[in-house]
Amino acid sequence: MKNSPVSIRKALCFCLLLFCTVGLLPGNTYIIPLQGDIEPFRLIFLRRSIEKAGDADRIIFDINTFGGRVDTALQIATLIGSLSETETVAFISAGAESLGVSWSAGALISFSANKIYMASGTSLGAAAPVYQSTEGMTMAPEKTVSAVRGQMAALAEKNGYPAAAALGMVDMDVIVREVTMDGRLQLIRDSELSSLTERTAAQGQELIPGPVISGKGKLLTLTAGEMEKYGISSGTVASRAELLKRLNLKEEDVIVLEESRADQLVALMTGGVVTSLLITLGLVAVYLEITSPGFGIPGTVAIAAFSVVFLGGALMGTMGSLELLLFILGVMLLAVEIFLIPGFGVTGISGLALMAAGLVFSRQDFIIPDYQWQIELFLRNLLIVMVALVSSGVLAALIMALFPRLPLFSRLILTTPEIQEETLPVQTPPGVRTGIALTDLRPAGKGQFDDEIFPVESDGEYIAAGSPIQIIEKSGNRIKVMRL
Repeated sequence: MKNSPVSIRKALCFCLLLFCTVGLLPGNTYIIPLQGDIEPFRLIFLRRSIEKAGDADRIIFDINTFGGRVDTALQIATLIGSLSETETVAFISAGAESLGVSWSAGALISFSANKIYMASGTSLGAAAPVYQSTEGMTMAPEKTVSAVRGQMAALAEKNGYPAAAALGMVDMDVIVREVTMDGRLQLIRDSELSSLTERTAAQGQELIPGPVISGKGKLLTLTAGEMEKYGISSGTVASRAELLKRLNLKEEDVIVLEESRADQLVALMTGGVVTSLLITLGLVAVYLEITSPGFGIPGTVAIAAFSVVFLGGALMGTMGSLELLLFILGVMLLAVEIFLIPGFGVTGISGLALMAAGLVFSRQDFIIPDYQWQIELFLRNLLIVMVALVSSGVLAALIMALFPRLPLFSRLILTTPEIQEETLPVQTPPGVRTGIALTDLRPAGKGQFDDEIFPVESDGEYIAAGSPIQIIEKSGNRIKVMRL
């Protein structure tokens, strides 16, 4: 039986209605908050959230920040700018717990989005890079300003924002002027006024110069109303709910990705204080493992501590094979110094230097700093590692001084079954005496002098069991020996 014309028309109408209905669906929209200082862990959270959003039709970035690290802001801006298949919206929100601003690094991130919406009473701007000096906050050198200026201009050009506004927020030397072109307010650089006037006159357009809104020596900062007035933002809304209404979205159509406990743990793990403590613990554990027989608790602790440190670098995207190789080579050189070369010289120092280099480089994505913010970051990372090195040296010295007397560490010393604890006298033998090492001295162990057995330690030198030894120093119950 053939289909009637009426049935065909009904089917076509149904398909058309279905197509129109699907076309009106809002699609999947995600909201990702960027609150507080722009630090590396926020990049980790942002990258993970974007991966979770997958092929979302729209991502709204809820931004409230005074700024933060330049390198992290540039990475975040690049990440958001790479979302070519997803509409990105920067929303500068206001609320009881929000700052109501998107300054410095926040302005750079906002310009990386396709659209900007701002809540009433908020502001955006002041994106010039600065660094902390002995005289307080100081403007970064021209080389750094030029890099950020170029990135801001590129983002403005990509997303259709006025370049003058982007440049005025970064560079104090840029004078920003208001003009009216064919009845529409715009922002231009004051240096463009003459050439733009001639060009518009040749095209039969009207250009009316307006006042300078950001003079030389000042950074441009615009309120929500000004951003909308000059056509930079897509609108001013009172709240997130109004923003969703403006975008034809309902609350149930939106998925909000909040920072989880795992994100808070990552933030703690990648922080400077925790990293320094982990490095200190790891270095002390490495020394104890190298100077004790077999593989035991110190080695496990060292692996765990440095795994957390390097995992933090991997999460931040700054950890590579070079850093790991430098660190492992440093540990090997340190072991060679302790086991094969008497004293502590070039090999040991080189080992520590390579370990420090691996740890420093694991916290940054460059080797040689080019910009002021890179120099500042390098010095901060170097300070974290050096404090850890010094602290671990002091702690290791204290542990080794108390080593023979601490029950916890006495288990690390290799002992022979026939030696009984009750044969160990508490007094030191009189005079200079010679004997043999009953256990390996790494550097602590036990020695036999005639018929007496004492806890002894070498002066950092490894002495194998059975080697002839001589007492060189006595202090209380502490006896130092040397190999004959």
